Amino acid sequence: MLCASAMALTTACTTDDPFSEYTNYGGGSTWNGGNENNGNGNEGSSSSGSYTVSLTDIAIDKTTAEPTSAASAYYPEDEDNIENESFSSATTVNIVFNESGVSCDAPNTMTVSTNGAHLTIDHGSSSKVIYNVSGETSAGSLTIAGEKKYKLCLNGVSITNPDSTAINLLSKKRAYIALSGNNTLTDGSASKDSDQKAAFYCKGKMLFSGSGSLNVYGNTKNAIACADYIIFSKGNNIYAKSTANHGIKANDGIYINGGILNVEVSAAAAKGISCESDIIVNGGRTTCITTGAGAWDSDDNETKGSAGMKADANITVNGGQLYMKSTGNGGKGISADGTLNVTGGDIFVITKGSKYSSNNDSTSPKGIKTDGAITISGGNILVSANNEAIESKSTIDITGGHVYAYGSDDAINSKSHMTISGGYVMAHSTGNDGLDANGNCYIKGGVVYAIGTTTPEVGIDANTEGGYKLYVQGGTIVAIGGLEGGAQLSQSCYSTSSWSKNTWYALYNGDELALAFKTPSSGGTTLVVSTPGTTTLQSGVTVADGTSYFNGMGNIGGTSSDGSSVSISSYTATGGPGGGGFPGGGPGGRW
Repeated sequence: MLCASAMALTTACTTDDPFSEYTNYGGGSTWNGGNENNGNGNEGSSSSGSYTVSLTDIAIDKTTAEPTSAASAYYPEDEDNIENESFSSATTVNIVFNESGVSCDAPNTMTVSTNGAHLTIDHGSSSKVIYNVSGETSAGSLTIAGEKKYKLCLNGVSITNPDSTAINLLSKKRAYIALSGNNTLTDGSASKDSDQKAAFYCKGKMLFSGSGSLNVYGNTKNAIACADYIIFSKGNNIYAKSTANHGIKANDGIYINGGILNVEVSAAAAKGISCESDIIVNGGRTTCITTGAGAWDSDDNETKGSAGMKADANITVNGGQLYMKSTGNGGKGISADGTLNVTGGDIFVITKGSKYSSNNDSTSPKGIKTDGAITISGGNILVSANNEAIESKSTIDITGGHVYAYGSDDAINSKSHMTISGGYVMAHSTGNDGLDANGNCYIKGGVVYAIGTTTPEVGIDANTEGGYKLYVQGGTIVAIGGLEGGAQLSQSCYSTSSWSKNTWYALYNGDELALAFKTPSSGGTTLVVSTPGTTTLQSGVTVADGTSYFNGMGNIGGTSSDGSSVSISSYTATGGPGGGGFPGGGPGGRW
């Protein structure tokens, strides 16, 4: 469960808030279910001691402390951890910038050249060198080369280079970058350097530490770029903004072990964080906002959209918080050419754009999109998207965690098989299926709340046309819009042909309140429910205590009172796609 203190989202209601139809806030830690009286009778209410967050917006947040909990830090090699390195006997070089030039006390064993406030230094074969950099210049730069790893301490420095990179680390060895005080790096929008890669560039491994701040502004290409991999650590406070390309770019990996990362990009098809290899998130708070539309990529001959976080390989989230927002046409929140594996942490995604088209090709906005498999075993995921909220071009396997997906197309879609065997999953579509597997769909366990629109769309869908099926084998299930026709129901399902909008229902498994849920303002006609035991249903209930799930649309572990019994009949998912039968018989409402 997420804690209220972990939220970094604004909660003001807006006309495009997809959750405004059913979210409302009570005082303190009590949430009230927003019980609008729309003539549907006793709609009931819910209160609990857990959070509800409205995904109306995601904003840059440099000041709120980073989350204290995190997964174990990841270092590809032991040397990458600054705590394993000793610079006690290092050679220290003090560099101070000013408007008239730059001072440097490097020893004669190093090669130093200056041109105004532009400094180039090569420490050669000298090992364990520490560069202490401070001062301010509006027309300078720092370039470092050398054959050995080194430590770069940014101690309240501000460097603007109108013509090229502000800091250019050309050594292929490890750069331990320690942040202290407030630091700012800026390049010019009219750079004269055709080879420039970023305002802050590193050819070797880029290893951040320290509790200072770093603001990097890329006006020519990327803000921060690395030809190797980047590691961010607890205490870092880094803001990267690019108006020309990506915010943070690395070739061989990006590993976020902690820190506060804020990224903004506005160029067409730009990525907040972009990596040609894997991205691993273990801690910290990372916020990426993209506003650029899609663009035609002449090298790959396809349209491409912006993305908050993009990996050409795999993305793994073990801890920390990710806040991703893309507002341009064709934009994605999180995109991976490989797999997405979520074992922990919190992920919040908003996409607001429309489809982007160019040269008879198009790209649509998605909340989370992968070419490889999506595996979720833990964590909390909330997505609001103007298309599919969560989409895999392969399989989706959910064994744990809390997933809330709200989309105008399929809320959760897999090109191949989808399996849910644990966790808490809500898939709410306003224009298509809630859960949609283009292979088989297996519901084996967990708590599943799926909302689809009217026929032929359904709450839970499988590719019957392609010879696949929906298999209901276990779990607590609510499906507004019904189930895919031809489903194989190993666990009995029950239905009612109508339901009341914006109303709290209580679903019982025998004498146990399995799930209290609130219905949306619209959706398919049929309501299907299922539990592992004797299934009964009540409407218009009042729910107290318990734990809030599904962004306030569900409650587990609470108590139910008032309400009235709902007559439900045994459900047989016969017929073609979107079909379903009501053969009569079966348990009635509770009491």
